[in-house]
Amino acid sequence: MRIERVPFRHISAATIAVVLAACGQKPAAPPPPPLEVGVVTVKPATVPVTTELPGRTSAFLVAQVRARVDGIVQRREFTEGSDVKTGQRLYKIDPTPYIAALNNAKAALAKAQANVGTQQALVQRYKILVGANAVSKQDYDNAVAALGQAVADVAAGKAGVETAQINLGYTDVASPITGRSGVSQVTPGAYVQASQATLLTTVQQMDPIYVNLTQSSVEGLRLRRQILEGRLQTSGANAAKVTLLLEDGRTYPQTGRIQFTDVSVDQGTGSVTVRAIFPNQDRVLLPGMFVRARIDEGMNDKAIVVPQIGVTHDQKGQPVVLVVGQDNKVAQRQIATSGTFGNGWVVDSGLQPGDRVIVNGVEKAKPGMTVKPVEAQVPAQPVSGAQATPPASAPAASATAAPSSAPSPSSTPAAQ
Repeated sequence: MRIERVPFRHISAATIAVVLAACGQKPAAPPPPPLEVGVVTVKPATVPVTTELPGRTSAFLVAQVRARVDGIVQRREFTEGSDVKTGQRLYKIDPTPYIAALNNAKAALAKAQANVGTQQALVQRYKILVGANAVSKQDYDNAVAALGQAVADVAAGKAGVETAQINLGYTDVASPITGRSGVSQVTPGAYVQASQATLLTTVQQMDPIYVNLTQSSVEGLRLRRQILEGRLQTSGANAAKVTLLLEDGRTYPQTGRIQFTDVSVDQGTGSVTVRAIFPNQDRVLLPGMFVRARIDEGMNDKAIVVPQIGVTHDQKGQPVVLVVGQDNKVAQRQIATSGTFGNGWVVDSGLQPGDRVIVNGVEKAKPGMTVKPVEAQVPAQPVSGAQATPPASAPAASATAAPSSAPSPSSTPAAQ
């Protein structure tokens, strides 16, 4: 029997697959598609820059009411903690000895004035007699000198009367300014002395009110350098707006302004005093309160803002981001942040405009992987200033949870 040979070229692909399957060989699976990740293209943004400084409030005017004459306090004529006006009587000191001193001064003045009349008549008489050689020239000169002395006694008498009147007026202790009175340091019946400058009470004007802030010289130097480099735009040295954070965490409803910045650095602390002034009609701010002030320093129109969900940190605790290159491969970048703006971090270094930062799929993307980048939908930056929070530590490690704190810079961007 003759067997015909079939040429190998006539064997179909299906036949080969059946033969291979029978032999236990399987075809290779196709490669998986690249991971799809959401990216944000970095662009320069304009963000306001603020500095948060600690400080304490102090009264606009402070007047320590002290005794200016000796005597017994007869009565107190104000309520402690109440508002008083300029010239309002606060205490009454026993005026009896000062009334007597005034009467004595008036009597001395009257005596001196009477003596002037006598001396003037004597000078006129001697003037005629000395021309007729009835009296000596020496007697005439003595009469003229006595008249001058009598005139001087009148002037001294008038000064004595004025002094006695002033001392008598000091028995009515009046408020030198308009403000709120403090605790009374004496009670009726107490003996006060001018030589001891006995403190009676304190009156403070609290509307407006000062806030004394301290800024390190390093922070001030960095601010001036950023202005010279053109990174910050300011509208004037004294045009910065200031907001206050109270001790309970609430924001003071009134905004203030910078009044002055000290021109010298404290050699002991290396800080500069910055004074702000605030309206205080409702007396919410009391002298001596601890507050934190946020000062609007200018605008950074070259800031790079990255969504918080795209920032993690490495094993050393340094903030990092994943960037997609031109070849769609993932690379890790270490960055430096200086604060938050809305829902993003403000990046000082590590990124350039045009970089594509992964914000969706950070958990699955690894350095060196080839990915398929697509534009991510990120919520718009909030426009409320309350959304801006000053940083206090590095970004959180989780890529899906927003960090609750940030690094501690001196100048932090804030939402407009």
